[in-house]
Amino acid sequence: TGLSLSTVASADDAKQRLGGIEAGKWVLGFRAGFAPLTQQLSDNTSTSIGPLVNVQGLYSFNTWFLAGLMVEWERHGVSVERPDVDLGHQDTVSVLPTVELRPVKLGQFIPYVNMSFGVNVNSFGEDTGLRISPSNTFAWRLGWGADYRLNERFALNTEWAYKRNDGHTHTSFGRNDDWNASSFGFLFGAKMFF
Repeated sequence: TGLSLSTVASADDAKQRLGGIEAGKWVLGFRAGFAPLTQQLSDNTSTSIGPLVNVQGLYSFNTWFLAGLMVEWERHGVSVERPDVDLGHQDTVSVLPTVELRPVKLGQFIPYVNMSFGVNVNSFGEDTGLRISPSNTFAWRLGWGADYRLNERFALNTEWAYKRNDGHTHTSFGRNDDWNASSFGFLFGAKMFF
């Protein structure tokens, strides 16, 4: 009897550790943070570290696999380095169908990894007479993060992600194929489970 009780207890303990969410749950998240570009946007330009806002809605199909949609906005100020001239700012809205894996639960901490494929809708607000029109691009995003569950419904969240945003732009002087707004995102926020 002692052996069977310890076997049941260890099986229950393993069940609690494996899988980071209950099946059939909706997860809504709102996060904000900042995003530096991974490289120079284009030759002879510099960009600011920009604000980043992210909302997501995911559904858990079992205890470790979720899928849904993520929408992300970021903005970067852009200037010419020589001579020093502010050009304006680039805005990017990314629409990202997303899958997420939550393999384990470590007490109140739930680590995860997610991947998204979608589209980056890029626009530019000019501060000069120079017209700049960046292309919309294919978006690929890879994120790592963790939730800290406060209770059954709410969690604090932090996430780090890389997002590909590599394309071209049309300007008053013609097409520029060297335009890469890929970025690293650092996000902090909260999630709700229901």
